Amino acid sequence: MALRQAELTDAVREAARPLTGASTDYDPLLELIGDARVVLLGEATHGTHEFYRERAAITRRLIEERDFTAVAVEADWPDAYRVNRWVRGAGDDASADEALGGFRRFPTWMWRNADVVDFVTWLRDRNAALPVDQPRAGFYGLDLYSLYGSVGAVLDYLERVDPEAARRARDRYGCFEHFKENTQAYGYATSFGVAEPCEDEVIAQLVELQRRAGEYAGRDGQRAEDEFFHAEQNARLVLNAERYYRAMFHGRVSSWNLRDQHMGETLDALLAHLDRGGRRAKAVVWAHNSHLGDARATEMGEGGELNLGQLARERYGREAVLVGFSTDHGTVAAASDWDEPPQKKRVRPALAGSYEALFHETGLPRFLLPLHGDIVGPLRRPRLERAIGVVYRPETERHSHYFHARLPDQFDAILHFDETRAVEPLEYTAGWEVGEPPETFPTAL
Repeated sequence: MALRQAELTDAVREAARPLTGASTDYDPLLELIGDARVVLLGEATHGTHEFYRERAAITRRLIEERDFTAVAVEADWPDAYRVNRWVRGAGDDASADEALGGFRRFPTWMWRNADVVDFVTWLRDRNAALPVDQPRAGFYGLDLYSLYGSVGAVLDYLERVDPEAARRARDRYGCFEHFKENTQAYGYATSFGVAEPCEDEVIAQLVELQRRAGEYAGRDGQRAEDEFFHAEQNARLVLNAERYYRAMFHGRVSSWNLRDQHMGETLDALLAHLDRGGRRAKAVVWAHNSHLGDARATEMGEGGELNLGQLARERYGREAVLVGFSTDHGTVAAASDWDEPPQKKRVRPALAGSYEALFHETGLPRFLLPLHGDIVGPLRRPRLERAIGVVYRPETERHSHYFHARLPDQFDAILHFDETRAVEPLEYTAGWEVGEPPETFPTAL
C-alpha cells in the first residue's frame, strides 16, 4: 500500500544519511561500493559547484583507498587526454589551466571551471608523490563530438611512427575536407543524399591501425602502448562520430543510443588497456544523471533509449555502482540556447510530485540516500525527476527539464544537496549575472 506523503517524507528522512562535512560522511557509500570495478557518479545539471566538488571528494577516496586508476568523464577524448598527460607528469603544459586548454568548444564551463582545476591539480600532485612502481591515476574522455580533433590526433601519431601510413590516412580522412569541420553540415548532406558518407574510409583506417597494433605498440614498451591506444581510440571515435552525425537527422533515439554506446565501448576499451600486466583496473565515471542512471527505469528507456548506466550494469553486473545527484533550488551555470555564453541562472524550486520536492520536504540540507532496504518499495512509484543540461529554460521547466523515473531502479544511491550554486567558470562572459531571474520569477507553469 502506498504511503501518504507525510509518511513517505518521514521514511526518506529516516533512511537518509546526513552529510555534515565530516571526513566520514562517505563511509556508507564506500561500504556500498565495496570492491566494485566501475563507479558512476552523476549530476543533475552540468553547472553545479556541489556536484563537482563532491564527486571529486568521493573520487579522491576511491583513488587513495580503493586503488582506482581512471577518471573517465563526459568529455571528448583528445581534450581529456591532454589533461591525462599533465596529471601523469607528461606533456608541455605548465598548469592545470593550460592543460584544460583543449576545452574550447561549447560548453567550455563544464570542464574549464575552478572545481576541475582543483581536482586535476590534486591528481597531478598525488601522482607525482607516488613511488616509481605504483600506477598513476589518469583522466580520460568518453564522448564523441571531436571528429576533426580526433582525425588530427590519428594523423599526428602516424606521422611520427609511419609516414607512409599517415599518407594513406590523410587520403581516407580527406573525405571530410569538403565540410570544413562543420559536422552538422556533414550529417545533413550525407543523410539526405547530397554527399556520399565517409563510413567506408573511416572503417578502413581503424582496421589498418588495429592490424598494425603489434608493430606500433611494441616499439618502446609502456609508452608506445599508451600512445598506440590513444591513436586507436581516436580512430574509433572518428568512426562512431561519423555515424552519430548522420544519425542526428534520423531522430533523437538513434543518435542518443550511438553516443552512449560509444561511451560504453570507450569505458570497456580503457579498462581492458589498463588491465594489461594482470592488474585489475577500476574506473570512476563523471557524467550527467541522464547518462549514468539506468535508462530502463525511465520514460526515455520506455521510448527505446539506452544509456551508459544500463550498459555498465549489463556488462559489469554488481561490479557497477550507479550514484545520482539532485538539488531543489539555487543557481546553475547554463546557457539559454545552444552555443550561447553561460549565465548564472536561478534554479526554480522543484515541481510538486518530483523526487527533488520530496527530498526538500525532509528539511535535511544535504544527505546520502542508499537505495536499498525498506525505502525501495515506497520510492519505486514513478515520480518526476529533474535534468538540467548545458541549456536551462525555466520558462518551460516541466517540458524541458523533467521526466518520470523509478529512482531505486535507476540508481544504487542518491546524493541530495537542497540548495546549490553555480560552478565558477575560468572565463567569465558578458552577461554572466543576467541570466539570474528575480526572486519573483513565477513558480507556476
